[in-house]
Amino acid sequence: MHKLFCEKGVACYVFRMRSDIKKVALYIRVSTLDQSTDMQRDDLIEYCVKRGLEVYKIYEDKASGTTSNRPALNDLLSDAHQRKYDTVLCWKIDRFFRSLRDLINTLQLLEQLGIEFISFKDHNFDTTTEHGRLMMHIIAALSEYEVALLKVRVRAGLEHAKRKGIKLGRPKINKGGDIQKLRKEGDSIRMIAKKLGVSVGTVHRSILRCSKNHLE
Repeated sequence: MHKLFCEKGVACYVFRMRSDIKKVALYIRVSTLDQSTDMQRDDLIEYCVKRGLEVYKIYEDKASGTTSNRPALNDLLSDAHQRKYDTVLCWKIDRFFRSLRDLINTLQLLEQLGIEFISFKDHNFDTTTEHGRLMMHIIAALSEYEVALLKVRVRAGLEHAKRKGIKLGRPKINKGGDIQKLRKEGDSIRMIAKKLGVSVGTVHRSILRCSKNHLE
């Protein structure tokens, strides 16, 4: 195993390749710089050895799972587009995905690229098996159903509000008279906006409308 580089929070490793077996990209992550990735790395390498899989690279991030700034994960996905490996293996799904939507989108991307996905700790998350592929489709269907259900609820809520005569959207602010009064007193646009609790743009547009009306 050869270490390619190691920067702050990022490390990647590369292994010698054989052309007759599947190449696997290993992804490991911990949340802070002082945490060790040794357990995840050892488990994933042992998994590959037992199944005769060839490790292409180990992609390592030391960052919160909620952040999108994960350089090693970005490199992994970039290599996926170039089909440099056949399978992604992570220690646990919460090490890899930020949310359910992120899970669905990433798995769909990998599927389109012809790349399989395995989670070491989550035995049902293995797209190399029929059962695993079924689970992925079920999760995707539930996610789509959840989005559709939310849209239906929003539309129903809007219709209910309209029937009750509730005006939707942001209320219009009519402070044209106050704006003109303060302007005549010599206040600046920013000062007027601050006094009336409106945006500078609102004040500016009101002054322009007033000037236009006077010209007409």
